[in-house]
Amino acid sequence: MSRINPSPAERTFDEGRLMQVLVAPIVSEKATMVGEKSNAVTFKVLQNATKPEIKAAVELLFKVEVKGVSVVNTKGKTKRFGKTVGRRDNVRKAYVMLKPGQELNLSGEAA
Repeated sequence: MSRINPSPAERTFDEGRLMQVLVAPIVSEKATMVGEKSNAVTFKVLQNATKPEIKAAVELLFKVEVKGVSVVNTKGKTKRFGKTVGRRDNVRKAYVMLKPGQELNLSGEAA
């Protein structure tokens, strides 16, 4: 890279960091509905992960083309267990839209 500020297409990321960006897939009723409606997959990601990093990580790990990434930060709820007050973790979710014709199989079954 010869330019000081590369465009997002030219930007390269540390592969070790990309392996850690995606924490877990989110398998829920809402995530399934979104997936069927807009060909999107939902992931739990690191709190400080950026959209370009998430896109690069999904493309690297799953060998698919990504159309776009939307990110949602969910604040953790305060919950009580008897006298003890606890707090759930904050969660950062990434909705990764795949290009038409692309498919991501998270169930682990052989196609």
